[in-house]
Amino acid sequence: MINPVSGLTIALVSMASIASAANRVPVKVGDPVPVVSCADQDGKTVELAKVSAKGLALIYFYPKADTPGCTSQGCSLRDNWEELSRRGVAVYGVSVDTPADQKAFKDKYRLPFTLLADKDKVVTKAFQEPSLSASIGYAKRQAYLFEDGRCIMADYSAPTSGQAAAVLKFLDERKK
Repeated sequence: MINPVSGLTIALVSMASIASAANRVPVKVGDPVPVVSCADQDGKTVELAKVSAKGLALIYFYPKADTPGCTSQGCSLRDNWEELSRRGVAVYGVSVDTPADQKAFKDKYRLPFTLLADKDKVVTKAFQEPSLSASIGYAKRQAYLFEDGRCIMADYSAPTSGQAAAVLKFLDERKK
């Protein structure tokens, strides 16, 4: 026989866990770069707080390498790479793909920036609000621009083909 009090206790604990997760927020403007690391497309460890400590760094998330929207997003940044580089923006793409998947994606589309293979979702969890997409296995499309280790732009619904344009527009408006 099931003890109704025990069942109630389990339900309350579960609801408290869900409420706690829902109260976590993604990185927001003014926050420091989370201190996390993961492998890049070549299997080398990248420490995001370290590589984002000086200058501008765009850390963008996409659900899956070599899918239409993610390809459009990456190619947007590739096609505007000269201008982004001229402005000193380092770019890091993040998905929960493997290093091999990231390498194939990078090579196929000649992406000139680092792709991070967040297979264990350490980076995704540090940056993003828990969401349905994270719980079913992939990162939500978002983008964060950091300057000297602090978030200056948080885009919680990052565009696909307009990713570079959104960053460049932000930088232009910031100058005014």
